[in-house]
Amino acid sequence: MNEKSFVEKQMLCRINYAVEPEKIQKFFRSPALAALIKGDCRDVLRCIPQESVDCVITSPPYWNQRDYHVDYKERHRLLGNEMSHMDYVKNLVDIFAQVKRVLKKDGSLWLNLGDKYVNKNLMGLPWRVAIALQDDGWILRNAVVWDQMKGTQSAGDRLRDIYEHVFHFVKQKKYYYAADEIRIRPPVKASNRNGLMVSATGVSGKKYRQQIADSKELSDLEKKQALEALENTIEEMRKGEIVDFRMTIRGYQRTFHSDNGEVSGRAKEL
Repeated sequence: MNEKSFVEKQMLCRINYAVEPEKIQKFFRSPALAALIKGDCRDVLRCIPQESVDCVITSPPYWNQRDYHVDYKERHRLLGNEMSHMDYVKNLVDIFAQVKRVLKKDGSLWLNLGDKYVNKNLMGLPWRVAIALQDDGWILRNAVVWDQMKGTQSAGDRLRDIYEHVFHFVKQKKYYYAADEIRIRPPVKASNRNGLMVSATGVSGKKYRQQIADSKELSDLEKKQALEALENTIEEMRKGEIVDFRMTIRGYQRTFHSDNGEVSGRAKEL
């Protein structure tokens, strides 16, 4: 069902907190299946009835890792742009106290956070937040390692960061958990589509070849070596040795996320 038919059938509710905050509670009393709620989470959460949410899955802005192009005076009011990491942790603890209020007794919170280097010092922010949430009464059930394969934040004097944490929090010792539904199954294999090897997630190498060719940062020798590495990886997929891959090309994959092409390699895709 497309978005238009969702709206026509009153199954999708659009709410702008700044204009119609009263509609939030009305949504939770209605038979609508989904809502897109626009607003500051600190305002919106206060309007959500207590113990009315089964599951929360969220990845808040990482500390000092996003550029929203706002006025400098407004910048430090945004979550993730605090002057200190301690203020960032405190703000998240306060927000998740409201999340705990609206979460059902047997519900779950899944929280994804990335880390940050300051003056070459890894801050350990995901765990600072996790421990602060434990101190605030949350029960931490799992620290899931999300293997991102290609990683970010390259440096010549340390290893590349290739993972982030996804924390699973609950309110009480007994909670809903569908173990059988999440058991590992055989992974989707790479396949040959019209003579082109395509990975389990749809990566064929075509985009990477173009990025290598267009790169203004790679030398001719580096381009040649990158193409060879790409072809060797695709051959590994053809032989069934791997099912997926990612390639990091200098100048295309950057640390920050934004709609500004000077900041983010994803901006052109967005």
